Amino acid sequence: MKSEWSRTAEMLRERLAGTPAVGVVGLGYVGLPLAVAFAQSGASVIGIDLDGARVSAIQAGRSFVEDVPASVLSDVVASGRLRASDDGALLSRADAIVICVPTPLGKSREPDISYIVGAADAVAKTIRPGQLIVLESTTYPGTTQEVLLPRFEARGLEAGVDFFLAFSPERIDPGNQQYTLREIPKVVGGLTAVCRDLAAALYGRVSKEVVPVSSPETAEMVKLYENTFRSVNVALVNEFAIMCRRLGISVWEVIRAASTKPFGFMPFYPGPGLGGHCLPSDPYYLSWKVRLEGYEPKFITFADEINRHMPHYVLGLVADALNDRARAIRGSTILVLGVAYKANVGDTRDSPALEIIDALLLKGARVEYHDPHVPAITVNGVRLESVDWAQADLGGRDVVLILTAHAGYDWPAIVEASRLVVDTRNAAAGCGAPGKIIRL
Repeated sequence: MKSEWSRTAEMLRERLAGTPAVGVVGLGYVGLPLAVAFAQSGASVIGIDLDGARVSAIQAGRSFVEDVPASVLSDVVASGRLRASDDGALLSRADAIVICVPTPLGKSREPDISYIVGAADAVAKTIRPGQLIVLESTTYPGTTQEVLLPRFEARGLEAGVDFFLAFSPERIDPGNQQYTLREIPKVVGGLTAVCRDLAAALYGRVSKEVVPVSSPETAEMVKLYENTFRSVNVALVNEFAIMCRRLGISVWEVIRAASTKPFGFMPFYPGPGLGGHCLPSDPYYLSWKVRLEGYEPKFITFADEINRHMPHYVLGLVADALNDRARAIRGSTILVLGVAYKANVGDTRDSPALEIIDALLLKGARVEYHDPHVPAITVNGVRLESVDWAQADLGGRDVVLILTAHAGYDWPAIVEASRLVVDTRNAAAGCGAPGKIIRL
């Protein structure tokens, strides 16, 4: 494919430097912040989502993503710089289209790229010369070329000449106030050098730094490596937590002391299991792809086994703690603090808290929860609502189980008021109370 700057490419570069029309397909945790950022940069943004309720909320200036304040969303909507719709035909007006749709796992933990396929088909219906299309959804290496490219070129256009194609992995960390979308470097891999440079120009509007790589496959692999790196290191520290407990050593003290080494060490922390969209699923996309090439990724598989075991390990901690007090799980009253998959967000996707609560309920415990960010959850068809903190009655519970260490909790007061605390996040560090706190 050609890499020379055609007149079409030159014209698109000029539009991207001015006031381009940008289409964002998928307006969730990734797409909405990106759409707002492009709108704030002066672009005219067309946000496409098939969820009518989500579209209506955006049009009314109501944000459902914690990283997007309602005041900011209302401003870009009222100014006309952001419009949300479920009509994919509007993408024909866009100079650049960014696809930010979910990539879940199937029932057998195989990649489910049906949302990518649906988005690509929608774009293919309206694709025209002079458009840049970028895929951001996390996926296996080769998706951009194997899934998107044939659909677009079937319209009679040539990639790199008539239209331009690239991959740029999303790196949003929900709730992270230090590393926002603008602060996080943006990796870009284009089908051709021109595709890459045009994608870099697009993201230069919203990111302080753009990191070009040689191909879409490399960019796709970057995201999988980043999250697999985190997954396997979390598995390592989770196993260390189990070993340290067997040996009567505090894993938290070990991590704290090891972190003083100024080179060759990066701290990771144990917990009740992996949650969120990325870490539990992304390594499977890589494993699935390399198995097709005849290689079995043993390290990734073993790390996943450890991480998936952690909710069961926490259940064992609760059972042992109760047993030491001549109590069984059945009939015990348990208050869970925090059900989001990470601190200070309201996202419960794949949260280990849901699996732990489900297991406790199945064993006959009477479980309630409190989470300032999550008003209600559904566990195995059972709806639970966050208890009023004034009615939490910590002293009346057999166990207070800390699963997410949200800011705002007064941990010393919680420990003081509780009979027994099982702390999976080291939230109550320094609270003392020997024999009252069971730590991971």
